[in-house]
Amino acid sequence: MAADSNLGNTTLSGFLSSLLTDYKAQIERHKNLPFMKGTMAACALVAIADGEVSFGERIRVDQIIDALDALQVFDPHEAVDVFNQYCEGIIKAPKEGREKALRTMQAAADTEEKAALMVRIFLGICESGGETSLAKQIEVVMLCAMLGKEPKDLGLYIDNPSEAIFDPARS
Repeated sequence: MAADSNLGNTTLSGFLSSLLTDYKAQIERHKNLPFMKGTMAACALVAIADGEVSFGERIRVDQIIDALDALQVFDPHEAVDVFNQYCEGIIKAPKEGREKALRTMQAAADTEEKAALMVRIFLGICESGGETSLAKQIEVVMLCAMLGKEPKDLGLYIDNPSEAIFDPARS
């Protein structure tokens, strides 16, 4: 009978431990949800700036999800679905979709550290396809300004005005 009692205590202990682990994971998800949504909104704003999301940009979004500790508590498919929702929202209703994505991104960049991380995310998406389109560069400069980051400190301004001439092969 004592063995049965120990077995019951072990089972209860394991159950409580599992319950506590699940609870902590849910708290972490809840705490990081605004950041995940803001990150995916930022990715969408830059990726869709030229009117389409490339395969390289999708790969970069996956890399961002894998690299950021705060996003590890989410199923990667969940984050990708949020990214896709922001992209679709911007395509279907450009003004409203962008405004929603901008609000979400700004809310997530509520500290200096998070704002700096958002800028690195912008640049990562912007540079994911090799050549960067003028539309993406303009979007990144505008987003940096919204977050209080100086675009020239990031190498986003050019010194030679002739480089700013639109070249369809580069966009």
